[in-house]
Amino acid sequence: MGGVTDREADSAVPAADPVPFDLASMRKQYRAEGLSETELATTPVEQFARWFKQAATDGGLFEPNAMVVSTADAEGRPSSRTVLLKHFDAQGFVFYTNYDSRKARELDANPYVSLLFPWHPMARQVVVTGVARRTGRDETAAYFRTRPHGSQLGAWASAQSAVVAGRRALDAAYAELAARYPEGEQVPVPPHWGGFRVVPEAVEFWQGRENRLHDRLRYVAEGGGSWRVERLSP
Repeated sequence: MGGVTDREADSAVPAADPVPFDLASMRKQYRAEGLSETELATTPVEQFARWFKQAATDGGLFEPNAMVVSTADAEGRPSSRTVLLKHFDAQGFVFYTNYDSRKARELDANPYVSLLFPWHPMARQVVVTGVARRTGRDETAAYFRTRPHGSQLGAWASAQSAVVAGRRALDAAYAELAARYPEGEQVPVPPHWGGFRVVPEAVEFWQGRENRLHDRLRYVAEGGGSWRVERLSP
């Protein structure tokens, strides 16, 4: 009985489509002006406020408060997702989520977290590393009341990170809630929903420079509210 030779089998497999871009040659020359130690604010939160104001006003960014939140489970397996920063001050950086979500469950098991603000149009990045702690219920409720009505309903409708049967099931859950709490009626704060405050232990400010010789200045907490600044090699 005849069979297919190895050569014939190989030729029967369609060749993979070539990558439409030459990734190796894709690069941008970053800005000439840099970031020096003498320009830095006394604390990383003050410096972040300076950069954030620039990002929010003339940075050309769609959502300047968008940040990549990276967590790891108890076994050290990482995961990342984009979340919106909703508050920051000397006590830390705050975002809100479903406490049954993957990120929240991982933070409960391992509170160490990294926040990355990828401000590419400005050739800037800020990386915050620290420990996440849940916000109090009063603080959570105060923020929840500022959310649009639809977003309040969405916090109830979505069992974040859980497998869902389909879009129809999600929309049906939302429609049921919309009927129960019409526009203008107060939506209760979900007990499974709230905030995390990331207390920074280190904050790195990254400024792109020519020839890939970037400026990287990092604040490191030393206790008692003081910070040490160190320069990292690019």
